[in-house]
Formats: sequence, structure tokens, C-alpha cells
Amino acid sequence: MRFRSLLAGVVLASASAPLGAQISQAEYAQRRTALAAKIQDGVLLAIGAQEPVEDYLWFYQTTPFTYLTGYDEPNAALVMIKRNGQSSSMLFVEQRDPAAEVWTGKRFGPAGATTATGIPARPREELDAVLDSLLNATSLLYVVGDLRMNGSAALDTRVLSADEQFVRRLAAAHPSVKVASANPYVMQLRGTKSAAELELIRKSVAITVEAQREAMRAIEPGMNEFEIQSLIEYTFRRNGADRPSFATIVGSGPNSTTLHYNADDRFMNAGDVVVMDIGASYRGYAADVTRTVPVSGTFTPEQRLIYQIVRDAQAAAERQAKVGSKAMQMSDSASAVLAAGLARVGLIESPDATYDCGSASQPQQCPQLSLFYMHGLGHGIGLEVHDPDQFNFTGTIAAGSAFTIEPGIYVRENLLEIIPRTPRNEALIAKLRPAVEKFRNVGVRIEDDYVVTPQGVEWISRAPREVAEVEAMMRETLAGATNRDSTKVDWYRRTGGPQAP
Repeated sequence: MRFRSLLAGVVLASASAPLGAQISQAEYAQRRTALAAKIQDGVLLAIGAQEPVEDYLWFYQTTPFTYLTGYDEPNAALVMIKRNGQSSSMLFVEQRDPAAEVWTGKRFGPAGATTATGIPARPREELDAVLDSLLNATSLLYVVGDLRMNGSAALDTRVLSADEQFVRRLAAAHPSVKVASANPYVMQLRGTKSAAELELIRKSVAITVEAQREAMRAIEPGMNEFEIQSLIEYTFRRNGADRPSFATIVGSGPNSTTLHYNADDRFMNAGDVVVMDIGASYRGYAADVTRTVPVSGTFTPEQRLIYQIVRDAQAAAERQAKVGSKAMQMSDSASAVLAAGLARVGLIESPDATYDCGSASQPQQCPQLSLFYMHGLGHGIGLEVHDPDQFNFTGTIAAGSAFTIEPGIYVRENLLEIIPRTPRNEALIAKLRPAVEKFRNVGVRIEDDYVVTPQGVEWISRAPREVAEVEAMMRETLAGATNRDSTKVDWYRRTGGPQAP
């Protein structure tokens, strides 16, 4: 193993956002105004995340509350009142408590929260009384929070979240008030990113790209997946990221064919590929970049064939990524290339071939492509790694979009055993078996991030991705590299640790 010295410096390849990039109070106010424009006269309650049960656990603010306020302390609530088309806001927060702050750190309190957010703030203890007063004078309450509501806007009967329990108590005390979820309005607003948001996404992506490069330089046979996971997450934090934006995926060999594998505890062998699906979160904004690389530093002929099909599919989707174009064209183009490539190497019978995927009582035909490519082409990115994008609502790519393109092919070792046994499928299995055996345990996903401005669609996750680029990066050596200390590996072998070789 090659390992980076903790004292060696890290230089970001494309950190286009300044370290001070942030969302202004004025922008948060504009978001609240835009939300108010979507609702009728009434009261809107946005509920923040509660304090963790134990003070040594991490606290994460909810993304809708972050979007509307930028306030990052627990037990907060936002109340907006809309009357005669005009809206106003007030924030309810925990008061200062020196005894509690010994354990949890300094809190803003109402005065500090007002200064930090620009929203008039009051003690959280006053929220119930204020809401009771407001709801006595209105017939409509909108809620932004952890709600799941049926088509009639009534809370369902499953186990209720804390937010739902709170809202249900309000509704019981004010039976004439109609309760409606405002979550869809917030999601729609979040679909269009501001210039400040795009800069924060660029920063999170730049950090993630650096982590991909470091991982490529470090990987070699005999390492464990968790060694690469730790290097990736160290690189995130060293460059100012808050945390990973999702559970880091480092999946080698058979694990490369599991879409959201994140145990990260297998020893990687020569001849394996490893899928690294990773993302940093910077000031709340997520990146999501995937690279697939050969553990030994050079793709085998079989791996190279599959890899190139996936890369060609991604390139086809990128050609359709234009301002004003329909987003579905990206997916259609990628799928066509994947299907043609899989047919060419014998993993499916033809680009439009199907197989029996239903039951005896409900026969159904599914594309053979879906045996090897079973997820969508991509998703929006933003405050969450799977964030709404405006094309989810309009179908069209436009300025302010931020999204991924991530085609993949996954040849699972048990694929032929899980296909339903019908006479037609039995013949298909016999026909595909040689190709499945040839490419078994090869999973390839290539995922990149894009932002859209009035000037066009920009690829911002510029980690090596062509075959020659990946292999060249893997020949580089980490700064401060030393020979591996094999203590961990030896311990795992002696104790029968996870999947020790």
C-alpha cells in the first residue's frame, strides 16, 4: 500500500468557490418571499430538527429548514403569516443556557439568532401560545416538516413523527383550521439553484474530485476497502468539508455490483475493479462523484470493454445536456448506448430484447438491459445528495440546474440464478451464460456532476475518467508515501476478520 503522510499538503485541482462562500440573509429572505407567493393567506409553520437524545450525538438541521432560514441549531421553528398578500416571519429558538452550553457549546439565543438570520426571534417556549393566537384568527395552516399526508391532506395512521404529533395536537385544538403540507412548494423552489448555491456545489465537488485522485494514487492489491474509505474521508475533512454527503461506497470485486454497498470491509485483489461512489458535503451542499478503477492499476480486456460502454453512454447523455433540452433525452441516449454495447458483447440478445419478469398469474416482459442497468441516469444535487432539480417539475434543463449523469453496468455473479425460471428464460440463461461468466463481478459506474448557467451546461467534477487517464493517475505516487504497515492485515488474517484474503 502507498499511504499519504498526514503532514503532506493537499492542493485542490479546481476549488473555484472561495472559502468564504455562503448564502446571504437577503437570499434567505427571497426564498421565504417566494414560498409565501405560493400559498394562500394563512399561517405557515416550518419545523427544524430536534436536539439529539444524547448530547454526544451529531446534530443535523433539516434541509427544508436550512433552505428557508440558514439557522443551524436544534428545536427551532419558523412561523410565517400571510395576510392580504403580505407576509412576515418570526423565528423561535432555544434561549441561552450557560449550564447546558457547558455540554453542547454556545447557543445563539433569540438576540443572537436575530442578528445571524435577520429574522425577528423569540424564545421557543412562546411558540405554542403564538400559534394558538394566530390559528384562532385563520382557517389555514401550512406545514414544512416531517409529514406524510394522504391525498385529502389528512395525516395518515402509521406511527407518527415528532413533527406530525405536534401538528396533530394543533389540529385537535383548532378543528376549524385546515392543515396542508407546504413541502412540495419548498421542494419546487429548491429545484432552481442560485449563483451562491452553485458556487457551494462547485466547492463540494472540487473537494470530492481531490479525494478521488488521492484514492486512485493509493489503491493497490491487498488493501482493504476501509483503508481507501478512510483516505477519502480524511481528504474531505482536511479540505474543509463538513462530512460525507452520504455513506462512502468503496466496493471491490463482487461488491462493485451492489449499488449502495457501504460496508467497505473487503480486501481488494489484483484483477478486481473497485467502484468509489463518494461525495463531500461543504456548508451543507452535496457532491456525488463515482469512479471505477482497476485495483492492479490496469484494466483487464473484459473490464475495459464494459468500462468503455459505460463511458460512451455517459458521453451520449452529455451531448444531450443543453439549456432548453428535455432532460429525458439524456436518459434515452445513455440507455440506447448501453443496450447496444451489452448486445455487442453478448450480455443481452439485442438492444430491444426482453425477458419474462412477471409471475405465472401476471406475465410481464422487461428489457434485458434492466438485468445489468437497473437505476436511473442521475438526479439533482444540492442540500441533499438526491436533491430536487427543476427538470423534475418542468422536464427541461435550465439555468440553475445542478445534477449528475451516472450510467452503469453490473454483472452480478448470481444473475442467472435470480431470473424467473420460465421456458423462454431457460433458453435465454443458456445463451447468456458464457458472457455472464466472462464478465462476472465486473461492476462499472461513472458519475459526474454538472451545473447549468445561462452560458450552458458545465461539467465540474473533472476527476480522471477515460481509461488512459485513470491508469495514468494510478501510476502516480502519493506525496510522503511509505511502505505499508501490514499490522492490520495480519491481525485480520489471524482473527478471521471480514473477508480476509
